[in-house]
Amino acid sequence: MLRKLLATDNDVTLLIVRVVLGSVMLAHGLQKTFGWFGGFGWTNTINYFTGTVGLPSILAAIIILIESVGAILLIAGVGARINALLLVIVIVGAFFVAHLPNGFYMNWFGNHKGEGFEFDILFWAIGILIVVKGAGRWSVDKWLERRMAAEKSGRK
Repeated sequence: MLRKLLATDNDVTLLIVRVVLGSVMLAHGLQKTFGWFGGFGWTNTINYFTGTVGLPSILAAIIILIESVGAILLIAGVGARINALLLVIVIVGAFFVAHLPNGFYMNWFGNHKGEGFEFDILFWAIGILIVVKGAGRWSVDKWLERRMAAEKSGRK
């Protein structure tokens, strides 16, 4: 089971999409975690999720951690399939809670309330690619996969 989760080839394309997806989500996670980049920070984000959205506080905290810690792990290629799947699930939630009512397009010019869901579709496609194909080149998953194969064959 662990081998299947770690299995990946040495594809540089997977490295690129993994780092890009993780970096984009990390920026959002840092907004929620620390209030960086114009974000609201931990307390205000928890209050939004528990008040406006109606989520339990533990789920709100998990979402923030997935967007921040999960994004860092994805960038490094640690448990890439799991972290990509968790990020896709978070964006599915954002789709229904915050983006769907605003239509397809992002709010590029600030002329309507909220953001559309075009970003969500791109995020899902990239995230699912990582879930299916793995972390790719220069990932901790690939390193662990090689190490496990070496130990199985008696090499170190």
